[in-house]
Amino acid sequence: MKKLILVVLILTSIQLFSQQRNRGDIELNPKIGTAASNYYGEVRLENDPLSSVNLGIETDYFFNNRWSFHSGLLFQRMGSNVTSYYSEKINYITIPLNANWHFGSTRKWYLNFGPSAGFLISAEADIKQGSFDPSDFTFSNGTFDIKDSVNSFQLGLNFGIGYKIFINEMLSISIDYQGMTGLTNISNDNQYSIKNAYSSFNVGGVIKL
Repeated sequence: MKKLILVVLILTSIQLFSQQRNRGDIELNPKIGTAASNYYGEVRLENDPLSSVNLGIETDYFFNNRWSFHSGLLFQRMGSNVTSYYSEKINYITIPLNANWHFGSTRKWYLNFGPSAGFLISAEADIKQGSFDPSDFTFSNGTFDIKDSVNSFQLGLNFGIGYKIFINEMLSISIDYQGMTGLTNISNDNQYSIKNAYSSFNVGGVIKL
């Protein structure tokens, strides 16, 4: 019985140790999730959030078992449901440039924070029905390209927290929440300040290279 308990303790300690990363280790994390975005700005906005899918691949380069550099490529649809009949959808390729702090006794938890760079790939307005004002000028249904009126670059402030479910030394499952606050104007017209706010819940597979 004592030998059995000893074996279990040894195996447990090995498993706990194997869940920690060392300097130079690299992890890849393809992920997918559900996201919500909206605008915020100098004036009070009563827009409704825009729902979308967040997907991409992230990577961590470990400096030690607590800290890593977190980056990757993400496709993110931002924008807002401005009214019940008019919405704006702005698509970015986003590159996070974050510090990632791994905490807990087995480093299963992680907290990332830092800037992100967003590069515009498309922007469109969806009009369902109705008009913007009481005048007789009414928009027909359809999708309209508004890319020329949107800044091609977005600087953001990223933050997130997650948990890794370890399967073995080479593979884990990640579950996390990520948020982004835009620091640059959406519009290239600087007469007013409107920026993106974005959040997502994601699940992914963490692969150690």
